[in-house]
Amino acid sequence: MTNKKITWSKVAAKQFEAGIRYIAADSIQNAEKVRNEILEKVEKLILHPEVYSLDKYKTNNDGSYRAFELHRYRVAYRVLENEIFILRVRHTSREPKKY
Repeated sequence: MTNKKITWSKVAAKQFEAGIRYIAADSIQNAEKVRNEILEKVEKLILHPEVYSLDKYKTNNDGSYRAFELHRYRVAYRVLENEIFILRVRHTSREPKKY
């Protein structure tokens, strides 16, 4: 079994950084905690990409779209043959968009 690489979409990277900046406006320590814990979970996907549930907001999900939530942020990703593609990062209080 070969390890997959992690790739962030531009949208996901911007959403993630915006979320961290929002938290940092209130608490730098909390922002760093959230950043580190989300990144740690993303890195663990390399070895166990199917550990999280199928993405319930993905229409016609072929089984490759999955998501997890941590600290009220929902990270949606797609598992490909040699890559895990981080699609979006959204605060759970926001309305989900089907895609």
